[in-house]
Amino acid sequence: MLVKDCMTRHPILIAPETPAAEAQKIMAENKVRHLPVVGDGKKLLGLITRQRLALKPDTLASLDVWEIARYLSNLTVKDLMLKIDEVQTIASDRTVERAARIMTDHKIGCLPVVEEGVVTGILSEVDLLKSYQEMLGLTAEGVRVTVRAPDRAGEGAKLMAALAQRGWKVTGLGIFYLPKYPGFYDAVVKIEGVTKAEAEDVVSQVPDQEIVDIREVV
Repeated sequence: MLVKDCMTRHPILIAPETPAAEAQKIMAENKVRHLPVVGDGKKLLGLITRQRLALKPDTLASLDVWEIARYLSNLTVKDLMLKIDEVQTIASDRTVERAARIMTDHKIGCLPVVEEGVVTGILSEVDLLKSYQEMLGLTAEGVRVTVRAPDRAGEGAKLMAALAQRGWKVTGLGIFYLPKYPGFYDAVVKIEGVTKAEAEDVVSQVPDQEIVDIREVV
């Protein structure tokens, strides 16, 4: 899956001259935490986040409610935003796993999607979580099986061949490694249109592979 397949298209954009208080209102009304800041032609200038709009505790402690309101009214998005050289971005043709790596490495919650400097979308951590749900077939009913297999060539083919022989439809597939089981990997397979007993009977017969979890998902 690529970024363009799961990003939010036509995100809410904001101008740098927008008052900070208005930016807060836009975020609250639309239930978003990030707003790309753009200039002419939707060129990315920066990023405003809910965190950047929050007053620092030491500032908050020294002001009364009226002073806080006045303080915010004097600030614009430009005063608080992350500048363009501080913003991590991504192109729409990159993979979702690369996007996830950038976000985890930099501990950020979104990536503006940019083509030649122009904002074409935004990818949030929620968008990524939705994409992983799709990849693992969460949206389809069926049986979810986790199989532990030796980390060697051909093991995945053995599992898929056993399912294909029955003509079963696989709606989700994922592979991950657990440090406490060196030399093995776990494969998660979502199978549609079968019972738990049927899936267990077939998968348990795949040589050298062990079912570590099996459940019906509806």
